[in-house]
Amino acid sequence: MLEALGKQLNMAVKKMLRKPSVDEEVVNEVLRDIQRALIHADVDVELVFSLSKNIKEKVLQKGLPKAINRKTYTISIIYNELVRLLGGNKIDKAVDRGTLMFVGIQGSGKTTSVVKTAYYFKRKGKKPAVICADVFRPGAYEQLKQLADEINVEVYWDEKLRDPVKIALNGVKYFRSKRFDPILIDTAGRHRKEDKLFKEMTEMSQKIKPNAIILVIDATIGQQAFTQAKAFKEATNIGYIFLTKLDGTAKGGGALSAAAATNAPIVFIGTGEKITEIEEFNPEGFVSRLLGMGDIKGLIRKIEQLQVKPNRDITERMMKGKITLYDLMSQLEAMEKLGPFKKIIDYIPGLKYSLPIEAEVEVQENISKWRAILRSMTKKELEYPEIINKSRIKRIAFGSGTTPKDVRALLKYYKQMKKMMRTLLKQKKTRKAKLGIEPLSLRM
Repeated sequence: MLEALGKQLNMAVKKMLRKPSVDEEVVNEVLRDIQRALIHADVDVELVFSLSKNIKEKVLQKGLPKAINRKTYTISIIYNELVRLLGGNKIDKAVDRGTLMFVGIQGSGKTTSVVKTAYYFKRKGKKPAVICADVFRPGAYEQLKQLADEINVEVYWDEKLRDPVKIALNGVKYFRSKRFDPILIDTAGRHRKEDKLFKEMTEMSQKIKPNAIILVIDATIGQQAFTQAKAFKEATNIGYIFLTKLDGTAKGGGALSAAAATNAPIVFIGTGEKITEIEEFNPEGFVSRLLGMGDIKGLIRKIEQLQVKPNRDITERMMKGKITLYDLMSQLEAMEKLGPFKKIIDYIPGLKYSLPIEAEVEVQENISKWRAILRSMTKKELEYPEIINKSRIKRIAFGSGTTPKDVRALLKYYKQMKKMMRTLLKQKKTRKAKLGIEPLSLRM
């Protein structure tokens, strides 16, 4: 999703960087490219022109900050305005505690988002619980219970009541007595024209007094997101936005512009169908990845959240150039937790739009094959790869569902990597030796 938007924005910035200087004509040209990209991605037209006006006024203002050229300054202004469009840095700690009420139109992925958020808090060491306050959709409780059971989170439901407000009130009282925190309320999906459901939502928020109301927006609904978000904002105090289905092929710009319609920051994004596929939204990192500038901080945060910890013994062996196939397998398994290679490269500066799609597919296919090949090897083969001969290669290929050619390709990659690490180690020692000599010669 947003792949096309990111590429077009990246191209607009690169085109500007190739110009000898930045004047009003160049600024107008880059803004036209940005406008086309954003409108094509379904971002609200008024927002696009407002964004363009702000960028132009700031870029062409008299007097630049010291020690910065106009090209660099223009990129920083584009970056900052895109971050502002997505809500900037308005997030506070209200979303980390108390009662959180989830609202949204039917089919937006609200129930799944509630459970994903519960998973997010549980992973942080909290004790979340969920209330089913949807009495309109058949099977609403069953779906919520099934998803919550996967992560061992308790769900409150009263089948005798048909009043969702009473269910929510009773649920909050029950979970507070048990010291659950935060308490997540899943409400019925509604459309902006359904007055009855909107009144119920308003009444629930007034009586519950949640710490935060989170609007769940589907990235696939395009420019409708702007009007839907505006209607919800007028009915109740929307505090945050949860964007779902960002892993699909939708243009997604409309969902992003919903943040401007509500003046509420995006707090979470759903990056896949699995309950574990949720990210805390960071506007700076998101825009940086969108422009192809990477997000190293985001990658580190993702590694920490998934508890992908480096093995000290393996790291030490790698630093000494003594890596085994067993070490390689451990590294690939750790990488597997981070998700597909296509998602990982988004975080690496300069790689997102420079790597051909064919190369992305090839790397992902190789990683999948290599994991299968390594899992088909014996412990001895993993620790002592030099014993792998022709007959062992044939057996490993058969056991992994690959070909002997694939096994040999992995072994070749392993040897090249080992050689490269030894070369780097040798260079490091040489540099240390030189550094040790030069200070002495200075003393003489």
